[in-house]
Amino acid sequence: MTPMSDVHAMLQQILQNHAAAFPGFPAQPTPASTSPDPVYQAALQACSALGFIAHDAECVARAWQARSVRTGRFAPTPWPDEPQDFDLQPAPRRIAFAPCPRQLGLYAVLPDAAWVGRMARAGVPTVQLRFKSDDPAAVAREVTAAVQAVQGTPALLFINDHWRQAIEAGAYGVHLGQEDLDALRPSDLQALQASGLRLGISTHGYAEMVRADAVGPSYVALGAVFPTTLKKMATAPQGVGRLAAYARLMGGYPLVAIGGIGADQFGEVLGTGVGSIAVVRALVNAPDPKAAARALMARLAAPQRIQPESAP
Repeated sequence: MTPMSDVHAMLQQILQNHAAAFPGFPAQPTPASTSPDPVYQAALQACSALGFIAHDAECVARAWQARSVRTGRFAPTPWPDEPQDFDLQPAPRRIAFAPCPRQLGLYAVLPDAAWVGRMARAGVPTVQLRFKSDDPAAVAREVTAAVQAVQGTPALLFINDHWRQAIEAGAYGVHLGQEDLDALRPSDLQALQASGLRLGISTHGYAEMVRADAVGPSYVALGAVFPTTLKKMATAPQGVGRLAAYARLMGGYPLVAIGGIGADQFGEVLGTGVGSIAVVRALVNAPDPKAAARALMARLAAPQRIQPESAP
């Protein structure tokens, strides 16, 4: 059995090489493990020390272990970002939804059909209807109105959550959170895929990205990048360091960054390699939403890309 001193040495090498890339996260309790593999043990402890929650720490530790087996050696750098080590689907994916553009541009998340039409006519390339109601008839009306609102514009319309109504109304796509995805029965997922709708999935860390990959979505949303008051988040803001690592791993998908992103942060967010930025308050709370949309799209078209600090 490998001495614990060797595990400790590996742990210190990982921390020394990667602590700068993931600043500001308090250490988490190390998940219990009975694995005798020293690479897994060291990586698990290192990820916990770097602030990754238990199921993400385990996910990265397994990937570190898989890479060491694949290459025949332990390497403290680079941070694991090879899809095969996370057991992601190889290309071409066996399970996959219809594709969407890799660069979705400015992605406006909007509360009702009137806002959808307003932003589509302002030239926003991707819009999402996030309409909250327990009234099925009201949901159906709003989804239908949103589909009608983008007609005559090039905007791509995604419907948050209400996938059955999205199919019926003829929307471009649907966006689901992790809870929504888990609630789907296999027959539901098959019906959604057979409809031809594009599928976007929210993720908040490594384990959720692996879960999303299993259904082959059209795009993957990564967040929340910064603090947001829009909704209560189960995970802490991820920051650009983690976002850059996520983008390297999930680079086979169109990627959308979301969560508290303002105009001044567009450069550093785009520098991580994502192809789209989703905004909510930057538009719906703006004094002049159309002018705000134009300004944000200009930043996306010619941003000053700031590369996030990454591990050597």
